Amino acid sequence: MTAFQAFRLEDLERQSSESDQPYLEFLRRRGMSVGLYRLPVGAEDRQHPHAADEVYLVLRGQGTLRVRDHDVEVGPGSVVSVDHGEDHRFVEIREDLHLMVVFAPPEFPDRG
Repeated sequence: MTAFQAFRLEDLERQSSESDQPYLEFLRRRGMSVGLYRLPVGAEDRQHPHAADEVYLVLRGQGTLRVRDHDVEVGPGSVVSVDHGEDHRFVEIREDLHLMVVFAPPEFPDRG
């Protein structure tokens, strides 16, 4: 296995947009996984509490991240951390959200 991998965001976003799935995992290591997550305006984010800690980086778009009963506005450049097990979802999506998300450990550790 190579000690590193390099990606171009424009290539990853193209792959993500060509997929019919809202999530594209592009990196998986023993201790984490990284992917792109897309939510169009008005979408219903069907997330559930995860077994992993998460970090979201908003690449484009505008919306609100609801964690339990707390709302935080997010837009390009926003970085938000959510602890494992916390109920959360993106709501009030006003511009298509394009996010990079890091799961630590990987969201589905038994995959791959």
